[in-house]
Amino acid sequence: MSQGFDNFININDLLNHLEDPNLVLIDCRFDLKDTDWGYKSYLTSHIPGAVYAHLDHDLSSTVTPKTGRHPLPDADVFNQTLRRLGVNPSSQIVAYDTSGGAFAARLWWMLRYFGHISVAVLSGGYTKWESENHPMTSGSQQNIASQYETYSQGTKSLLLTTDEVIENLQTDKYVLMDARSYERYCGKIEPIDAIAGHIPGALNRFHGENLNPDLTIKPKNQLHQEFKQLLQEVPAEKVVVYCGSGVTSCLNILAMEYAGLSGAKLYPGSWSEWIRISEHPISTC
Repeated sequence: MSQGFDNFININDLLNHLEDPNLVLIDCRFDLKDTDWGYKSYLTSHIPGAVYAHLDHDLSSTVTPKTGRHPLPDADVFNQTLRRLGVNPSSQIVAYDTSGGAFAARLWWMLRYFGHISVAVLSGGYTKWESENHPMTSGSQQNIASQYETYSQGTKSLLLTTDEVIENLQTDKYVLMDARSYERYCGKIEPIDAIAGHIPGALNRFHGENLNPDLTIKPKNQLHQEFKQLLQEVPAEKVVVYCGSGVTSCLNILAMEYAGLSGAKLYPGSWSEWIRISEHPISTC
């Protein structure tokens, strides 16, 4: 593509580049409560040329007693996935879902973590694409496998481990941002994990607040103002975002980047890893 896209891409721009040989289109639809739904929906209909990436199988490693629900895969395993999806160093990747980017942003973050910058999330996703009657197709599609290798084992400065989050409770080096709904953050409900609440000191910004009613991303200036109002004088590079399992939190990081607030980090283990240890403190509203 003559023009690179690295945060969001709108539908008109995608339509203009749909036949570009460097485009790798990846469908990331997923439902945490019905993990087969995304792939079944992809088989029924998807954007022409799109391949499918499964959150549990392609964008996460095996869950262990010490991890959260969606631990990051290591570089070698993720490389195998990228090769199967047909990703090359020159590829412009566009990821989409039906959740305003809440799952596609996980792929966006992972690619950047492993060194691939030319990746964007489709604003409005498949929901808007379908509502506007753009071309759709069905069945499973495959790209020609590549020999791609990501640039590194991962940029460790982009994340915090559970041990570092524990340390931060004493040092206050970073400000935590919880991307779950206010009800889950407060501990009033917990539909997925065994224990309700949030990490002490965390602010709350539900990832859905980044979106317009049609699931497109809000304007940059509006996002910038909203995040600054929440964070006050805290710089973006001192922010660590988490959610239930390190997935939807990536949409907050993406929205901040899009709004010119670069450098926020991810706590990949998130709440589901935090509560694995009973001694970890928990707060409620």
